[in-house]
Amino acid sequence: MEGRAFVILLVVASLTALAENTDHKNAIEIYSLHVDSTVTSRFAHTVVTSRLVNKVNESQEAVFEVELPKTAFITNFSMSIDGETYPGTIKEKASAQEQYDIAVSRGQSAGLVKTTGRKLEQFHVSVNVASDSKVTFELIYEELLKRQLGKYELLFKVRPKQLVKHFQIDVHIFEPQGINFLETDSTFMTNELTEALTKLQNETKAHILFKPTIVQQKKSPELEETLLDGDFIIRYDVKRGVSAGDIQIVNGYFVHYFAPTEMPTFPKNVIFVVDQSGSMSGRKIEQTRGALLKILEDLRPEDHFSLITFNSLVTEWKNTLLQATGQNVESAKRYVKTVMARGGTDINNALLTAANTLDKANYAEILQAHSISMIILLTDGQPTVGVQDVEIIQQNIQKAIKEKYVLYCLGFGFDVSYKFLEKMALDSGGIARRIYEDSDSDLQLQGFYQEVATPILKDIEIQYPENSILELTQNSFKLFFDGSEIVVAGRIDNELDVLPVEIQAQSQTSNLIFKEEANVREKEKVFQHQKYIFGNFIERLWAYLTIQQLLEKSISAQEEQQKNLQVARALELSMKYSFVTPLTSMVVTKPDDQQKLHLANKPTESDNEKSRFTGFSGNKLSKSHITKALSYGRHHDQSMLRSDGYFDVSLDRDYVQRAPKTGQRAILFDMTEHSPDIFRTVQTTPQLLTNEYPHFLFQLPRQNDVICLNIDGQPQAYINLISDPDKGISVTGKLGRNRNHFVLFEITNLDPQVQLRVSKEGAVLSYGGHTTKLSWTKSASSTIQGLKIAVEKERSLTMTASDNITIKIAFVRSSNRFLGLYFMDTDHFSDKASGLLGQFYFDTHLESNPGASQGEDERVLSVHGQKHRVARRNKKDYRQESATGTISCWSLHITP
Repeated sequence: MEGRAFVILLVVASLTALAENTDHKNAIEIYSLHVDSTVTSRFAHTVVTSRLVNKVNESQEAVFEVELPKTAFITNFSMSIDGETYPGTIKEKASAQEQYDIAVSRGQSAGLVKTTGRKLEQFHVSVNVASDSKVTFELIYEELLKRQLGKYELLFKVRPKQLVKHFQIDVHIFEPQGINFLETDSTFMTNELTEALTKLQNETKAHILFKPTIVQQKKSPELEETLLDGDFIIRYDVKRGVSAGDIQIVNGYFVHYFAPTEMPTFPKNVIFVVDQSGSMSGRKIEQTRGALLKILEDLRPEDHFSLITFNSLVTEWKNTLLQATGQNVESAKRYVKTVMARGGTDINNALLTAANTLDKANYAEILQAHSISMIILLTDGQPTVGVQDVEIIQQNIQKAIKEKYVLYCLGFGFDVSYKFLEKMALDSGGIARRIYEDSDSDLQLQGFYQEVATPILKDIEIQYPENSILELTQNSFKLFFDGSEIVVAGRIDNELDVLPVEIQAQSQTSNLIFKEEANVREKEKVFQHQKYIFGNFIERLWAYLTIQQLLEKSISAQEEQQKNLQVARALELSMKYSFVTPLTSMVVTKPDDQQKLHLANKPTESDNEKSRFTGFSGNKLSKSHITKALSYGRHHDQSMLRSDGYFDVSLDRDYVQRAPKTGQRAILFDMTEHSPDIFRTVQTTPQLLTNEYPHFLFQLPRQNDVICLNIDGQPQAYINLISDPDKGISVTGKLGRNRNHFVLFEITNLDPQVQLRVSKEGAVLSYGGHTTKLSWTKSASSTIQGLKIAVEKERSLTMTASDNITIKIAFVRSSNRFLGLYFMDTDHFSDKASGLLGQFYFDTHLESNPGASQGEDERVLSVHGQKHRVARRNKKDYRQESATGTISCWSLHITP
C-alpha cells in the first residue's frame, strides 16, 4: 500500500490540567500527570491520573480535561480532595438529566460535561481548590482498537500547559498472536526528549515508557515553558496468516479475530455521486475535485466506474459504467476539472440514477460476474430540490438498492443530517462518515476511499457450535477489506472443552472454507500473566462490542418494537458494565458550600449538528419577563418560576438570542464543536427573543447557505421585496398588525402581464381584464402562456415562469396563521434585481468572522460590500408541512 494516503484510528488522551486564573501564574501546580494504558488483545484500558496543589493563599479553580476517542466508553471518574474521594456514578441518561435539572433549579453550580471534536470527545471538569489543598483527578476509559489499513494506533494528545515534576506515559501491550511491528512517533519530540523514551519488545509483549524530567521538558534552560504540546503516537500490527484467525478465551468468554492476507482483490463497480450544489463552492469543490483526481488514478484496470454530479439537476458523465482504462480515466479527470458548484440539492434523484445505472450495467452484462458494486455519495447539505422528506428518500433508496449494492455516505461539514446519511448507508450494509471542513478535507476523502478500495472477501459467515455459544455478536459480514479486521465475541457454555469454528466466504477466484479448533483450557492459560490484563477483559470487550452493534442496529431497525428492544438491551449492558454510552450518563457531585454537579454524556456524531442549551439560572426577573421569554423561546420542560421572584429556565439556544432584561447574567453551557469551553458567563441585553418562525427563508445564489431574515417594519405597510426588470417580475409584501409575519403578497409578472394577490383568505389572479379567485380550501391550477399557477389545498401556492423562476408561498396554519414566501431557485435572477430580498441575489457571500463571540458559530454576510454579522441558528421552517420542522440557517435582522 505504498504511496497511498493513510487514515488511521486515533486512541487519544489529551492531558490538560490548568488554573483558570490570570492573577497567579501556575497557582495550580500539576505535580504529577500519569497515563497508564494496558492494551490486551486490541482492547485498551487507559487510566489518566492528574495530581494538583493550590500554592497560593486563596481558592483557585482547577480544570481537568481529557480528550478521548469517540469510539471509547468512559467507565469511571473520581476526584479526591484532601484525601476524600468523590466518585462518579453511572445512571440512565434520563435519570441523570433529571438530577442535573434539579441541581439547576436549586441554584447549584451545575455543568454539562460533554463536547466533541473532530475525532475526539473532550471530558472537562472543574473544581474549586482551597489554599494549600491537593486534588487528584482520575479518568478511566476503554476501547476496542479498530484495524485500518493494516495498523492499530494509540495517540495520546499531550498538553499540560506547564512543567510537570512527575510526568509519564506508560503503555503495556500484550498480543498473543505476536507483534509484527511496533513504532512510536511524536509531533513535539526533540533530541533531549528522545532520551526520555524507552521501548522494550519481545515476541508478544511491548512496553513503551515516556518519562521526561523537568529539564527535558523545558523549551530552553531560561524559560519555564514546556515542550509537551502535541501528539505522542504508538502504531503496531500483529502477526497473522491465511487461516481461520485467532481465538482467545478468558473466564467463559471468547473473542475471535479474523483478518486474512495475501488474497486477490475483487474488481469494483463504483459510481461516485458528487454534490455540486452552491454550498460546495470555494474550497469544498476544489478539494473534492482534487480528491477525485487522485482517487481516479487509484482505480485498478479491472474496475468499472462512472461519475454522477448533482445540484438541482442530475448529470451523468456517461450513461453507463466504463472500464478503468487509462483513456477512460483521463476522460473522467477532464470532466472532474469542469465541475462547478451552483444550484440546489437533489439527493433522491441522484442516488436513484446511480442505482439505475448499476441495474442497467448488470442487465447488459457489462460487469464481471465476481465483482463488488458500490455507490459513494458525497454531499454537504440537506435535500432542497425534488423529494425533500428524508424518510421518503431513505425508503426510495432502500427499495432501489435492495441489498444488491453497498452505499457509502460521506457528509461534508455540519449542514448535512448525519442521521439521514447513516441510516441510508446502514440499510445497504455500508457506513457513513463525516468529512470535516479543513485544509486536509481532500486527504480525508482519499483516505476513506483507500479503506474500501480493496475488497478481498464477500458474504462471510462465521459459524460456531449452535448449542454451546451464547449471546454471540454479529457473525455474518457482507464485505471484508484488506487491512481491516473482523471481530466476533460471545459466551461459551461451561461444558465445552473444544471450540470449533468454520468460516465460509467468497473470494475473487473461489468459495473458501476455513476451519479451526480452540482448546478452551489451553487458551485460558495464555492470560495467566495478570500484569497484562485487567479483570475479565474479554467479557468487557464482548459487552463493548454488543452495545455498539445494538445501537447501530437500532438506527436501521424497520419496526419500532424491534428498535425499542435493541435500545433496552444496550442500556441494560451499559449499566451493568458501567459504560458511559449514548444511553447513560455519569454524575459526579462534590458537596461543599455550594454544591457543584457534573454530568458526563456520550455524544453521537449527529449531536455535532444540534445546538446545545443556554441556561439562565438564578436571575432576579419579574414573572412577566419570564412569561414573555417563554412565549418566544421553546423550552424543554426545564423551566421553573420560583416564589422568590427568581427563575430557572433552560431555553433551546437556537431559539434564543437575547435575554429579556438589561444587566442579567447567564451561564452558557457551550457544547459547540469549535469551542472547548464548558461554562461561559455572558451579559445579556434588553432586546426581545427572536420569533420561532423567521419572516423569510432564502438560499444564497450558487450556494447552499440559507439565510433566515427578520425585519423591523411598519405594520400594514407594503415592502418592496424584489424587483427584477430583466426578468419582468416584482413582489411586494405586507406585514400583519403585530409585525410578526406577512399576511399579503402581490406578484406582478410582465410577460404575460399577470398580477397575483395572495392573502390568508386565498388568491386573486388578474389577467387580460379578468379575475379568478383561488381558495386555500381546494387544490387548483392555471396556465397562462407558459406561466403556471398551482394551489395545493391548505398548504401552498406555486407560480412558475417560463424562465424557471419559481415563487412559492406557504400557508402556515400555526396559532397565528400567516404566509411564508420563498424562491425555489435563486440562480435565475439578474444582477439588476433590487428590493429587500432582491439585494441578496447577486454579489453576496459569506465570510469568516475573526471577531466572533467565543463559542458562537458566526460569519459576516457581505452584500454589495456592506457587512452584516450573522450567527448560526435553528429556526422553524415554514416551508415544511410539519409544525416541528426546523432548519439550520444564518440569522440576520435588518430594517428595510
